[in-house]
Amino acid sequence: MMIFEESHLKGAYVIKPHIIGDDRGFFARAWCKREFEKHGLESALVQSNLSFNKFKGTLRGMHRQVAPAEEVKLVRCTKGAIFDVIVDLRPDSPTHKQWFGVELTESNHVMLYVPKGFAHGYQTLEENCEVFYQVSEFYTPECERGTRFNDPAFGIEWPLPISTVSPKDQNWPDYTAS
Repeated sequence: MMIFEESHLKGAYVIKPHIIGDDRGFFARAWCKREFEKHGLESALVQSNLSFNKFKGTLRGMHRQVAPAEEVKLVRCTKGAIFDVIVDLRPDSPTHKQWFGVELTESNHVMLYVPKGFAHGYQTLEENCEVFYQVSEFYTPECERGTRFNDPAFGIEWPLPISTVSPKDQNWPDYTAS
């Protein structure tokens, strides 16, 4: 069993495992197609990605893919800790341009479900972080888009000073709804 908590951004969920522990350690379900479908969530994941980040304060984002390759993401931190952020970029959404952040760590085992139409990024809270995420569409370079992590249109409050960010992520344009 998994615990699904919808964020204030409709369709975005924090997913917590139901942990069953004993003297050996614990058991928890990390994925269940039936449980995702019961909550009306995308259950066809086609690709898994792994990101390793050496430095505390590293920022990756804000990334998304547009049609015809819009994707759902299911994100978890398997080593270390991250502050995971999504921004609602669905133009007709009542929460358009609002952001949501949650701490994902190797010890809390929490996942973030990112619906289609959202930008996604994260900042590492420790050195040597590993992030594992699954997506519902194959990576399609011509559908890749991004918005800057410090775009004033969103006002994201990152928990740490930014130590490392790629030139690509620094140079995404200001967001315009189009």
